[in-house]
Amino acid sequence: MIAADDLLPGVRVFLKDETRYASGSHKEPAARAVVARAVAEGHDRIVVGSCGSYGRAMATACVAAGLRCTVVLPAEWSDGGAVAATAGADIRLVRGGYEDAVDESHRLAHALGALDGNVDGPCKEAILDGHGHVVHALHRELGRAPAALWIPVGNGTTIVAAHRQLRLLAWPATLHAVGSPGNNPIVTSWPGPYRTLSSHDVVTTEHNEPLVNWHALHGPDTLTAIADSGGAVHAADDGELLAAQALLGSRGVHVTAAGSAGLAGLLAHIRTTAVGGNQIVLLTGR
Repeated sequence: MIAADDLLPGVRVFLKDETRYASGSHKEPAARAVVARAVAEGHDRIVVGSCGSYGRAMATACVAAGLRCTVVLPAEWSDGGAVAATAGADIRLVRGGYEDAVDESHRLAHALGALDGNVDGPCKEAILDGHGHVVHALHRELGRAPAALWIPVGNGTTIVAAHRQLRLLAWPATLHAVGSPGNNPIVTSWPGPYRTLSSHDVVTTEHNEPLVNWHALHGPDTLTAIADSGGAVHAADDGELLAAQALLGSRGVHVTAAGSAGLAGLLAHIRTTAVGGNQIVLLTGR
């Protein structure tokens, strides 16, 4: 973890860089948890749908354990699976968006007799446990001092996992989710009840891609977790994502624009609201 008090004068900021795994993704601990289940149950292949990050993490974790991995991706998103393929995954491309990739991966896992490693599948609990490890790491370093966690949001899985662990630790930390304005139902629903978006209304760019979906698979639970923690949901457009990315880069921290969303949200928030306690920014992709 990086203490970055000079990043925002008068604000105590810590950067938790979760991109330093071999896959470059904060989702690698969750992928490892799924792999452990696959090994225990005797599976030799895991199938997941992804827009890129989870696929890379799962491919990396599978190769390390000697398992096969199939990643289903939207044909027009991300890098066409190049990174996951380099890591050893079989790539399947489908028309449509992230949700279509997940739907196809459910079907394919069943057809192949493989373990379905999706966040809304049978490995949900293992995935949440894997994502929750970061809270324990933070707690070991910072103790129970009041804090706010700023986390990029796509499906909301990391938020739900963090909330579970915060409650177990009795740590009074608020959760702040930062997503793409108009392009994620967690963002558009807050602070009301969860409502999906039309798939035709979301706009995906090279910068906001991991933050975009029309149905967040853990959306309702994410809204409940954030409200229970006393936090909030924030929006950051591409310009704000790029500004946060550049600010981090000027200090030698290199992550993607979407992976910088937590900082983008904090930067916007402090322009109108005074903050206290430790502000912990999770950096989630490189």
